[in-house]
Amino acid sequence: MDDRKYIDEAVNSFRVLLEEQLRRQDEMTKGEACGAEEGHAGKTGKPGPVVIGIAPGDGIGTVIMAEAEKVLRKLLADELDSGKAELRHIGGLTLENRLAKGAAVPKDVLDEIKKCDVLLKGPTTTPKGGSLESANVTLRRELDLFANIRPVQVPEEDINWMFFRENTEGEYVLGSRGIEIPGKLSMDFKVTTDAGTRRIARAAFDYAKGSGKTKVAIVTKANIMKKTDGNFSRICHEVAEDYPGIEADDWYIDIMTANLLNPAVRKDFQVFLMPNLYGDILTDEAAEIQGGVGTAGSANTGERYAMFEAVHGSAPRMVEEGLAEYANPASILKACEMMLRHTGFTDKADALAKALHTCLEKEKAVVVTGTVDGAKAADFGDYVLSKL
Repeated sequence: MDDRKYIDEAVNSFRVLLEEQLRRQDEMTKGEACGAEEGHAGKTGKPGPVVIGIAPGDGIGTVIMAEAEKVLRKLLADELDSGKAELRHIGGLTLENRLAKGAAVPKDVLDEIKKCDVLLKGPTTTPKGGSLESANVTLRRELDLFANIRPVQVPEEDINWMFFRENTEGEYVLGSRGIEIPGKLSMDFKVTTDAGTRRIARAAFDYAKGSGKTKVAIVTKANIMKKTDGNFSRICHEVAEDYPGIEADDWYIDIMTANLLNPAVRKDFQVFLMPNLYGDILTDEAAEIQGGVGTAGSANTGERYAMFEAVHGSAPRMVEEGLAEYANPASILKACEMMLRHTGFTDKADALAKALHTCLEKEKAVVVTGTVDGAKAADFGDYVLSKL
């Protein structure tokens, strides 16, 4: 195929992408005008039980999710017995099933997830290369989970950060649909919509206002990515005008990664607001400062659905080395705390937070290192259970 034919195909493909993204922008704008859709908000005020979907995923997911389920069954024992809550197992998010069906999230699996109020999800593996999209990217898009929210705390250093990462745009929304001229060039695309940016910005500023925070750091590379990041920054500052008393500052992603490693300045940051890829990178760095990605949980929320998970992946190397049972479940347990708080079980969330603080910060009697020199996931799970 000559270059001209590749170019013609690429132009036609790009037109399709543009039309799709413009429709998505219009749908978000229409949704803002009509108000949030009532549905699976995951709150205990809705009729019937709060249905918590449990999807272990791949690799170490089955190991850490077993500990999460043990903890949830103890915390929610009364609610499960009385029918106020239900734990529902969701199968089919394994790599083997997704490859066999040629879908990042097979339709039957997605249908089952949508019957739940919230999803507690283990890590899933995304193959390198090929066309199979990340299961996380697919779920975030299909459930419109536009806000990725990740807390990081290091009390002894007075660090109390909250990260708001836009979850459905940026480099991820079209990550498997780029253009390639074999042997010559390849191009991927980054998407920033007005409506998508406004809603993540409002979520971050609403959190800052509601929690008494006074600073929001807007993190981009707007000096280089002038259209996408430039518009993200501009829109965030427009939203900030509705929140007097909250200071909105611009930071570039490269210097911010350095700032998080600088003890002299990092404690001054409070709330972070950023596009998708930068949020992915920066929150992993922040989790490492907290004690490693094995200690960090995250929430993915939208108007209707919510998904909670660890920030790390499925750790295939640990599985290959026979170390899966030594994986740290603290990350998924912190996600459980966030999920319980989201669904209105505040007292249960507080109890779990207190137990995790005792186990991870105060006593440290059972330490998971990811190696045979440390404790197993089950040991740590039992340790947390003993503190509830």
